[in-house]
This record gives sequence, structure tokens and C-alpha cells, in this order.
Amino acid sequence: MVWSPSDEALLAGLASGDPEAAAAFVRRFQARVYGLANTIVGDAAAAEEISQEALLRAWRHAGAYDHRRGRVETWLLSITRNLAIDHLRLRRGEPIDPDRLAAKEALFMRAPEDPGGESRAEVASLREALASLPAEQRRAVLMAALWGFTANEISEMEDAPLGTTKSRIRSAMLKLRADLGVADER
Repeated sequence: MVWSPSDEALLAGLASGDPEAAAAFVRRFQARVYGLANTIVGDAAAAEEISQEALLRAWRHAGAYDHRRGRVETWLLSITRNLAIDHLRLRRGEPIDPDRLAAKEALFMRAPEDPGGESRAEVASLREALASLPAEQRRAVLMAALWGFTANEISEMEDAPLGTTKSRIRSAMLKLRADLGVADER
């Protein structure tokens, strides 16, 4: 078996300017970063730009990573998600096709093609928990958490009262926390 450095070791090498660690870091995470960006924005060219920016930010801020706050992969994918949501927010003036939103939801709910590993198990658990939600709650929570829409925007797109939309998001989050065994952090 070939020894492979940990994610933390690669990130430390990236922070110190080690070109081999940087190349290994990019090889290890580029597909996941691009896949998440493409899933969120639905545009290959934009996903490539977002991926490059996410990896560049990881390099710039590698020294600030704190392993106590989460895994390297989670940290990097959070950077990617935030960049993708920022990209979508810049395009907010464009009308959103409801069929496109439904297609994104279906793509997110599809089982991963490469099963295995702890993160894949976590993703599978999240997909199961999302699948157990009523469709309106699932759509609302995905639109808010994954695509960065506000409750007001979701309310308008779903043609539902704002209070109903907020209740859907809150109910969905409470059920997801219970199903996934996540403690309330208050």
C-alpha cells in the first residue's frame, strides 16, 4: 500500500509553499470542489472559475485553518459553497426557471457515484434525511442552504406566504438535526 499524506499535512505543506504538497492538495480535492461548484451554479465555465478561486483562497488562508473546527475537506467545500452562492447572488437579476431548480434538487438527491469513505457516508446520510422531508420543506431548505436564497426570495419563487416559507425551513432544519443526531449549538 502506498503511503498518502493526511489532508492536514497537505494543507500545512500548501501553507508553507511546498510545490509538491500544493500539487497533491489540488489533485486530491479538485474533483470534489468542481463537482460542488457545478452542482450549485449549473454552469461548467463558472464552476471552473469558482473552483480555481476556492483553491486559491485555500492556499492564501491555509495558515488560518484550525483542525478543531472541522476537517480540511469541510473547510475547503465551505469556501467553494460560499463562492458559488456569491456567484448566484450576482446573477439574481435573471429570472430562475422552476424546472432548473427542480433539476438541481434531483441532481443533489442522486446517490454519489463513488461510494466509500467517511465523507461519502455522511453525504448518504444527509441525502436520506433530505429525502424523508416533505417536498416543500426539502425544496425550501435546499434553496436556502445550498443556493443561498433568502426566505423572502423563496417565498416569492414558491408563491407562498413568508411565514409559511420560514416555517418550512425551520421545520426542515429541526427534522434534519434530529435525523442526523446534530446537537443544537445554542
